Amino acid sequence: MSISAKVVMELRKRTGAGMMDCKKALKETNGDMDAAITYLREKGISKAAKKADRVAAEGLIFAYVSEDHTKGALLEFNSETDFVAKNEDFTNFGKQAVKFLVENEIEDLEVLKNSELDGTLFTEALTSLIATIGENLNVRRINFIKADGFVSSYIHMGGKIGVLINSSSEATEENVKKAYDIAMHVAAMDPSYFDKSEVTQEILDKEKSIMKTQLISEGKPENIIDKILIGKMNKFYEENCLLQQKFVKDDKTTVEKFANPMKLTGFVRFKVGEGIEKKEEDFAAEVAAQIKG
Repeated sequence: MSISAKVVMELRKRTGAGMMDCKKALKETNGDMDAAITYLREKGISKAAKKADRVAAEGLIFAYVSEDHTKGALLEFNSETDFVAKNEDFTNFGKQAVKFLVENEIEDLEVLKNSELDGTLFTEALTSLIATIGENLNVRRINFIKADGFVSSYIHMGGKIGVLINSSSEATEENVKKAYDIAMHVAAMDPSYFDKSEVTQEILDKEKSIMKTQLISEGKPENIIDKILIGKMNKFYEENCLLQQKFVKDDKTTVEKFANPMKLTGFVRFKVGEGIEKKEEDFAAEVAAQIKG
């Protein structure tokens, strides 16, 4: 079957593999993108691409934690351009919105959008801001946490990444500092799971299958493959599960051991643009069209 250059480029973007490898993978899998990614991983050509690396959108992540640290939230506020994300009216609206949802313990985005913000319906206030700024704006997602213990937040890269850490322990000065450091770790290391117990059997079976295919292709003897797989699965947990990850500030310990005796119960990580396909502008084509018009 014919594979378009656009599809090959998309696979290259998602995996970091070479053009010819991507083209071959797509041909071998009849153009199935997910199957092609698995194919490249089995051949040892590509590692699993994180979703956040495949998408882009502009805007900022806003965080707010109550003074007593018992409640916190993240909010993603999107704009069309990064320039607008630096606009003072834009940032003030985001800060006001995330504080409002924490103070009112709002867990659902639609509830937020249908609430009154300083006497004005939220959607009307947003529409007014859109008219003022001249770009389409959207509060895309929120996450509110009410902790049994305390919540800690961290904003990275000026608002491109936001993290909440949830703990059932007391908000002592030491614990709050530890939680902040762990939030920084989450921002940097982007764990896919909180704990290895959250990894489903389906995912484990798929990872084992990919790893086994790699080992066979490397010529490893069949009788030692199972032993090697045990080590590789432990490495999978270490790379993908927060509690099992090596702590970014001290790789001789895990996040779980660093946190001890503080009890972590979960985390939330937002990165601007996750899951949004960003339109790629063809400026040459745009100019040509304007000239013809």
